[in-house]
Amino acid sequence: MTLPSPPLQETEPTRSTTPVPRRRRSATLLAGCALTALIALLALVSLVWLPFDADDTSGGRLAGPGDGHLLGTDKLGRDLFTQLMTGSRIAVEAGLGSVAVAALLGVTLGVLAAFAQGWLDDTLAAFLDILIAFPTLLLAMLVVAARSATLGSAILAIGLAQSAVVARLVRILVKRVLAQDYVTAARTSGTSWPRTVAGHVLPNIWPTLVVNLALQFGLAVLAEAGLSYLGLGAPPPNASWGRMLQEAQATFTTAPAGALAPGILLVVLVIGVNLIADGLRDTLDPATRRRRT
Repeated sequence: MTLPSPPLQETEPTRSTTPVPRRRRSATLLAGCALTALIALLALVSLVWLPFDADDTSGGRLAGPGDGHLLGTDKLGRDLFTQLMTGSRIAVEAGLGSVAVAALLGVTLGVLAAFAQGWLDDTLAAFLDILIAFPTLLLAMLVVAARSATLGSAILAIGLAQSAVVARLVRILVKRVLAQDYVTAARTSGTSWPRTVAGHVLPNIWPTLVVNLALQFGLAVLAEAGLSYLGLGAPPPNASWGRMLQEAQATFTTAPAGALAPGILLVVLVIGVNLIADGLRDTLDPATRRRRT
């Protein structure tokens, strides 16, 4: 039943409360950007300057802060702050590289699956479900066995695992767009599918896709830390946060900074990108804006 005009006028005052959720969304996005920028700054600075060499063991075993060592040293005498800076660069590289691989493969597979029909569509959907169910750790082991335990291998393994998740999301989003009347009219008029994708599909799916990729960034950072913890990530002297956690677990009671520092930075980065994803979702998704306003 169509609502009469008076109730529609009564909804006007509720729009005056819109600035409150907008401020909250802005605060969420700004907080996420601030936390992420802190790690990004460490990563950028590590490219041009480090307090000590990555393999410098002259600091003394498990020394406390002092003598130029801001946070002390690890069990091998390496500067802890230097390792944290190097680890931030590895974390950012792993996140960006994995997301790039996932976006490239996932968007391509998702669009192709969305345009497929009949048995081909069902086959591609089942294939994506199998890839999603495939353990990332096992996939990383296979990639390492084929190549070697390097940061590139970890990025490739994580990106391949995440590409299935991205592809399934893209497939669903593209099918929704293709079901719209204006897209059907464009295709009926003879518009080629590349022009349909570029002109109608991608502009309508990119807000949701960007939010998902931001979430995948945080998951990729955690995955890289887990792989490095198991020795499947960047090899020494690269100081991945996961490797730092693995090396510091035996001395946690005597020198807790070696485990707490990389753990805290890992949490800060993941929370930061999750807040960014939440803020972007509220800002870019029209459906979310309508629900919250």
